[in-house]
Amino acid sequence: QVQLVESGGGLVQPGGSLRLSCAASGRTIGTYAMGWFRQAPGKEREFVAGITRSGSNTDYADSVRGRFTISRDSDKKAVYLQMNSLRPEDTAVYFCAGRLFALTRRTDEYNYWGQGTQVTVSS
Repeated sequence: QVQLVESGGGLVQPGGSLRLSCAASGRTIGTYAMGWFRQAPGKEREFVAGITRSGSNTDYADSVRGRFTISRDSDKKAVYLQMNSLRPEDTAVYFCAGRLFALTRRTDEYNYWGQGTQVTVSS
């Protein structure tokens, strides 16, 4: 019922920054809590950051806390992930996801997923 499309990935040097965007189509995502997840080669998909429906509360994985910032625009049609001080271990495919009700870190509890955008942090 909702389609999510990520963009903004690319190649960046360690210490650099990227801003990922997640655009919704077909239905506003204002009703949904939103999250960013990532999956590195050979790894399980992991929670990165989440934001509540209102955008008033956020949650971050310990590995990115203080470096990444999740946000959503005022009309709730897009979600962003500002990534600063990037490290090689941040290299992964990044996915945005949405769910009804409360914010969660659990991958299996998200209802809608984008196709992902590749982030590569390398010298």
